[in-house]
Amino acid sequence: MSFRVIDAGSVSWLDSQVIYHAVASSMSETSSGVLTLMNPSTPYVCIGYHQELEKEVDVEYCREHRLPMTRRQVGGGAVYLDKNQLFWHIIVPRSQSPYRIEDVYTRYLAGPVKALRAMGIAAVHRPVNDIQVEGRKIGGTGAATIGDAMVVVGSLIFDFDYELMAHVLKVPSEKFRDKVYQSLREYLTTIRRELGANAPSWEEGKQLLIAKIGEALGQEMQASVLSERETIAITQWREVLTSEEWLYQPGGLRRQGVKIAEGLHVREAAYKAPGGLVRATIRTREQILDAVTLSGDFFLYPQNSLTALEQVLAETPLQEEVLCERATLFWQDHQIQSPGLSPEDVARVIMLAAGE
Repeated sequence: MSFRVIDAGSVSWLDSQVIYHAVASSMSETSSGVLTLMNPSTPYVCIGYHQELEKEVDVEYCREHRLPMTRRQVGGGAVYLDKNQLFWHIIVPRSQSPYRIEDVYTRYLAGPVKALRAMGIAAVHRPVNDIQVEGRKIGGTGAATIGDAMVVVGSLIFDFDYELMAHVLKVPSEKFRDKVYQSLREYLTTIRRELGANAPSWEEGKQLLIAKIGEALGQEMQASVLSERETIAITQWREVLTSEEWLYQPGGLRRQGVKIAEGLHVREAAYKAPGGLVRATIRTREQILDAVTLSGDFFLYPQNSLTALEQVLAETPLQEEVLCERATLFWQDHQIQSPGLSPEDVARVIMLAAGE
């Protein structure tokens, strides 16, 4: 079967997230693959599936500047998104996709890399899921299962507002924010920054992307429109992605509202694992881990397994080797895939939060 190409064009900020969620959740094991393309007409902020909004985003700043906020069902970090980014989403039945997440990225990032190279940019796929040019990031991507579909998301970044990105992130100080801005300028590049006057037009870039994804996948790319089932799902996903419950998850232990009594403490720490930042908010009762919430910009597959891991770790003695043993068994029992994040990293961040 050929690949359907749904070019939605310029859409509302909300629909730039809603459409691919709807297409994916409407997919069955016998469906054709789909490539969706779009860009948001107005800017917004989107956090990763495992993140906590108020710990990652300067919510007050976003509200003051009328920047909507939402959460996607894909891991990774908080991002600022606007009309200068062409979003692409490759959506296929899970049974037709590689099992290992590293292989998923290898297969589905080949097309976008080819498109950038065809423009004259020496882009490469740097595992696990970055697209880089000479050590600078030019494409952040992510992957997740939604319903029976595997979804790989990314963008062609024609231009980028580095200053606004630095402002929407929650940081401990203005000095830290300045460092974030400088780092973004140094390590994140764009199509127009690389090519200047030789940069392709929006339409040329889009057509290159479609052609190279088809070439990489060995698929005929056919223009298509949303089906009735997908259109119904769009209405449902609009409600989900604008709900307070969705935005402020994950639930469980939070810093606010937790009383501290004798022998009962709430603490928090962050740890930079190879696969991304992982943060642990813990409640301890004497030398027992009473409860834990894990969040961050890592990727964990299956993505809905994080809550189960937190439950497994609860009521565990605060000993790094014991925590590591329980997490390792969980990894094995649930066939966890988490590039750059290990059971040892989880145990380490919990012990850091405990002050050990």
